[in-house]
Amino acid sequence: MPTSSPQQTLRRLTVIVAVQWMGATLGLPLLPLFLEHRGGTPTIIGFIMSAFFIAGVATQFFLGRLADKFGRRLILMVSLVTYGVASMTYLLPVTAPWFALTRAVQGASAGAIEVASLSAVAALFAEAERGRAISRILAAQLLGIALGPIAGVVASVRDLGWAFFATGIISLLAAVQTMRTNVGDKAYDPTPLPRMQWNTQLVGALIAAAASGLLIGVYETCWSLLMNAHHATTLEIRLSWTMFCLPWVALSRVGGWLADRANRRFIALAGLCNGALFMSIYPHIHNNVIMLFVGSLESIGAALSVPSIASLLTQGAASRELSRRQGLYATSNTASLAISAGVSGVLFTINSALPFTLIAVVSLLLAASTLWWWRNVQGNISHQA
Repeated sequence: MPTSSPQQTLRRLTVIVAVQWMGATLGLPLLPLFLEHRGGTPTIIGFIMSAFFIAGVATQFFLGRLADKFGRRLILMVSLVTYGVASMTYLLPVTAPWFALTRAVQGASAGAIEVASLSAVAALFAEAERGRAISRILAAQLLGIALGPIAGVVASVRDLGWAFFATGIISLLAAVQTMRTNVGDKAYDPTPLPRMQWNTQLVGALIAAAASGLLIGVYETCWSLLMNAHHATTLEIRLSWTMFCLPWVALSRVGGWLADRANRRFIALAGLCNGALFMSIYPHIHNNVIMLFVGSLESIGAALSVPSIASLLTQGAASRELSRRQGLYATSNTASLAISAGVSGVLFTINSALPFTLIAVVSLLLAASTLWWWRNVQGNISHQA
């Protein structure tokens, strides 16, 4: 049996998550071109790229339930292996449509890794320490996202298959490391799963996830289009993603500290409102250098608030329902992201500011509703020595 301390487990999980997210974003800037080279039409390429999110929506709660039943370590190991093997298939000499299966497996595996790692942290750390621990995992995700596209610059379209193959090898090595990692539960518990505690606290967290997902969906589809419309260079577009991620990584521990020491409800609401406000002003900024720095300012608000939302999701929950809660949260976030990404593309063709403005308003209304859902939730958690 693994005997890792919670802090050792946290360090291992941050490495695993950072590597997985770096691999997930390593080839994204060139992946559409790679698929086009394999005979993909724009319609086929769009379907392949969306398969990642569709698979996540379809499987995240189910995989969270399996983690509660059979153990988070098993789900984490299997997901890392399947992600690694799927990544290696980019070397296969097949036509573009076959890679829809690759992206679907990667999407389901990435979702399971997120669910298992965050629920493991929630199980291993006390309420008064959970925000800081969760912030480390979130920072690892953003660090991977920041480094992936930059590292991917060295890979050409021709070499992209080998880049993904290297990612697959690293994922398999991470799976081996997971075998020796304690994630706060038994390998298998034959007793029936406890009924999930459906309450206003959980509903508020799921609505917060949806509000956040709506904003991310606009960025997925329209951010590069907006910067291109403002005559940004390719380097400026790449840097905009990196400059958003780096302040988040730098301030993640401050956000975790706030989640453990301040009122989580108000910090979470302020962060959601911050995201909606910044989204609404981007179309009206026509200087791309200013856009880069404004994006960094938005990132500060996200870094300081997301750990509070994640902590509210698991606050007071039983250990064997944590993965299901994380699965529901991920499903809500990914589903709203997918819907927003599809709608915002249509809105952008009408007016470049329309998706940013309209979805910012919808997200803000959802965020405001958490005042009701979290009205009876304890926002301040007493610090435990």
